[in-house]
Amino acid sequence: MAQSTMQRAGAALPRGLDGVAVAETAVSDVNGTEGFYHYRGIDPTSIARTATFEDAWFLLHFGRLPDSSERAAFADRINAAMAMPPVLRAALPAIAALGPAGSMDVLRTAVSAAGVALGCRPWTEQDAAMTEQQMIAIAALTPVLTAALYRLARGLPPVDASCDLSFAANYLAMISGEIPAPERVRALEIYLVLAADHGFCNSTFAERVIVSSGADVGAALSGAIGALSGPLHGGAIDRVPSMLEAIGDASRVEDWLRDRLDRGERLMGFGHAVYRTLDPRNTLLREVAREIGGERVALAQAVERTGVRLLNERKTDKRREANVELYAGVVLDYAGVPEELFACTFPIARMAGWTANLLEQIANNRIYRPAARYVGPPLR
Repeated sequence: MAQSTMQRAGAALPRGLDGVAVAETAVSDVNGTEGFYHYRGIDPTSIARTATFEDAWFLLHFGRLPDSSERAAFADRINAAMAMPPVLRAALPAIAALGPAGSMDVLRTAVSAAGVALGCRPWTEQDAAMTEQQMIAIAALTPVLTAALYRLARGLPPVDASCDLSFAANYLAMISGEIPAPERVRALEIYLVLAADHGFCNSTFAERVIVSSGADVGAALSGAIGALSGPLHGGAIDRVPSMLEAIGDASRVEDWLRDRLDRGERLMGFGHAVYRTLDPRNTLLREVAREIGGERVALAQAVERTGVRLLNERKTDKRREANVELYAGVVLDYAGVPEELFACTFPIARMAGWTANLLEQIANNRIYRPAARYVGPPLR
């Protein structure tokens, strides 16, 4: 009988689509060989040093950095979108009861509920401006939902966002119920800018596949969180603090790491699917951590030095370095983000890039319908 197209072609099937370009994008790019990434041609580390998260979000969304009036208008738009719909507020206690505070699974459920509460419909059936506004609304509500779920799990009432605070400051205030210190807001903002997007990663691909079917943006963004929750993608950020706590003291670093490697376990905070050199995000977060100082920073530095040496002694096929997760927890802890919320803070940042990618997909859409090479028994 006739063979399938893929069988006849004998095309290579790289595992995980490694290195296969499946779309064109002008949002962001990662050069893993040379060790840099950019948002629409601009280095995110330069934005993180001098600008706000709203600036980075505007850049990803509109393709350029804002002027002062555009920055203020965009910030006002985000603040207005942080108002929680009453039906969603009423549903939050039940959602919070589904799992532990800080679980990306619970946040994914809340974001999906937000899409329903906002009236999200298939984007093919509604006005483009409405679809874009729903993206902004879901992205703006993500820190509101994260903080509210955290407080509800502790028997505390949610705190509303303030129109007088920035996106980053609002997040910290909604967690603690207090206005955060400027230096802590700045530390969080640096992390948010660096994590706002990162090329055509797993979660970005997942959301674009979902929205390519015409599905609503709530479905696409909750799906992106589902992909990000995996420990091979973004779900490892909260495991580095646990590792540092288990090590406890710099004198135990070498023995602890050697023991894990001897048992064939993965070291959290090391290695990356794309970078073959230093992760530029880790470089800036390390600088921020050094400014913070303290025993935990010193321990993280000892882990980085020792982990890089041990990994490259054992595996010589490619250079292995620390990744963004190693110092992210140190910076988030200093900013005032509870350890339980480290994982959920990642999608809060990434919403900026995800929404930009959804806009790009919708603007030139074709449904993803890849082929597979059939290797099962022949037709009987």
